[in-house]
Amino acid sequence: MAARAENASPPAAPPAVTRLSTGPSSDVSGLPRGGVRLRALVLIRWAAVAGQAFTAAVVHWGLGFGMPVLAVGGAIALSALLNLTVSIGRPASARIDDREAAIFLAFDILQLAVLLYLTGGLINPFSLLLLAPVAIGATILSLASNIALTLLTIVSIAVVALFNQPLPWSGPPPNLPEIYQVGVWVGLSLTTLLITLYGWRLAEEARQMADALAAAQAALAREQRLSALGALAAAAAHELGSPLSTIAVVAKEMQREIDSDDPLREDIELLAAESDRCRSILARLSVDPAGDVSDAYTLVPLPALIEAAAQNYQREGIKITFESGPSGEGLPTTAPIQVRSPEIMQGIGNIVQNAVSFARHEVLISTRWTTEWAEVEVSDDGPGFSEALLDELGTPFISTRQGEEGHMGLGVFIAKTLLERTGASVAFGNRRAGAVGAAVSVRWSNPVFKAT
Repeated sequence: MAARAENASPPAAPPAVTRLSTGPSSDVSGLPRGGVRLRALVLIRWAAVAGQAFTAAVVHWGLGFGMPVLAVGGAIALSALLNLTVSIGRPASARIDDREAAIFLAFDILQLAVLLYLTGGLINPFSLLLLAPVAIGATILSLASNIALTLLTIVSIAVVALFNQPLPWSGPPPNLPEIYQVGVWVGLSLTTLLITLYGWRLAEEARQMADALAAAQAALAREQRLSALGALAAAAAHELGSPLSTIAVVAKEMQREIDSDDPLREDIELLAAESDRCRSILARLSVDPAGDVSDAYTLVPLPALIEAAAQNYQREGIKITFESGPSGEGLPTTAPIQVRSPEIMQGIGNIVQNAVSFARHEVLISTRWTTEWAEVEVSDDGPGFSEALLDELGTPFISTRQGEEGHMGLGVFIAKTLLERTGASVAFGNRRAGAVGAAVSVRWSNPVFKAT
């Protein structure tokens, strides 16, 4: 069965191949990697410089172990000098891009490799510090930069394992078995790979979730602006109703009293016709709950709310059918009422848009209720969801059409997030046996009926 998810711009026909497409077309994922403050990396390096200087001093003067002090001190001083150089002339809040951050961390790896070369190589217990720049880079850099840093670290580990000066020691340094040294080499290399893989993957998940939540907030803000316009229209209709009624009454009185051959009669008839037209326009604004969020329509029957949310997603050749009613005997025949919130309008709208995009001929929207729950199910006769992808639905940036027509895989995520904010649970699946297509159900518990 072909896989599908929501998209923002409906394709001409459902595809015949497996796919998972995307939702809204706003691009929020193009954020640059490595957008970290320079001050953060500078402070980390200052901490490293202080730690290296303290350790070298304790080993040489505290423990009395012989070591090439000038060479070690020069490597540490070079790191401090570079820190001063990059800090001069740049504000503390400056952000560096992915390439600059990668170069910054690459220098730290090379400087640590030089220090290890001078002080025993991998048998130096501080060789684990080579993993620190990799761990930092995994959280802030792009995948390409992380791969480059990882390769540099592994190469540095291999070099200091093969070429190094004796470990600072009182007397002859310990002679560890070669198999042990090879194990340290392999262990550090594998740990470098795992830190990069896990660190970057988790950081990428967090970035994607942040981007997706930003898109959800943008969609909700857009719906709230539309709702505000509806409220403004309702207020205008209410406020203008009385003066327009007065104008209409006065115009009709003047029509009755003025002679038929009076030159002003044509203007008076035009005035009366235009006032009637204004009154009809305001009447439509007052009775249309889909475009009005005034007090009279803050709570509306659930089927009417669903129809209002779906009305903007009609597509030529696709029939949208609405069904509603109690789910069983002895239940209220009057539909439950629901708050007309932007979250419901946008969330249901995204689900309907997705169904219309992949339907072949028809989309069925069923509203059912009991005294314990109210449910809306949107089903279509399209290819349906792939069983392998059902568990992934609702996760941001799930798409096999990434980058096509601006699709990003956010529509289902936005719909699920917004509807869950209203207390609903959202379930994705396929239609029951004997029918083809997808089915998305949205259920609210403890529905409110007008009688209560």
